[in-house]
Amino acid sequence: MTDEQPPVESAKPAEPSGVDLARVALRAAKEQARARGDAAQQKRQARRGGGLRSGARADGRDPMAFGAAINRLITERGWETPAAVGGVMGRWPQIVGEDLAKHCAPETYDEDERVLVVRCDSTAWATNLRLLAPQLVARLNEDLGHGAVNMIKVNGPAGPARRYGPLRAPGSTGPGDTYG
Repeated sequence: MTDEQPPVESAKPAEPSGVDLARVALRAAKEQARARGDAAQQKRQARRGGGLRSGARADGRDPMAFGAAINRLITERGWETPAAVGGVMGRWPQIVGEDLAKHCAPETYDEDERVLVVRCDSTAWATNLRLLAPQLVARLNEDLGHGAVNMIKVNGPAGPARRYGPLRAPGSTGPGDTYG
């Protein structure tokens, strides 16, 4: 007995059938005809001395609304998430509440790490915000889209500049409770 196995056919990508080839050829022919027609129309207008004029129908030369131009620029450059986070920074009091917004403000957003940095005006509010951070991340992701913010980094208040002088104890860190 010989164990003959049927020949294994290599998996080739399916080539387009006749109908699909016809559709592709038709689409290419239409695009070429449209391009030739646009070029011919521009030549006729140039011969008439009018240069390029806009007609009754919309074309690529018509002015674009400012909002549409900005949205197009944001999409082309891939700035959707940073722009959305910038909107959140402007609406911070509505998102976190008036009371929390009086004492905590967003500073920066790291797009690569997806980290929002928030500064608080006292260590007590910083601790409170650290406790509320998971709910706040969930609310921000609900508003911005899933995964826009992975973490909120909470910074306490920035202390005064450390000064050295005759009335300063060596090795002193200053008022640590308020500026720690």
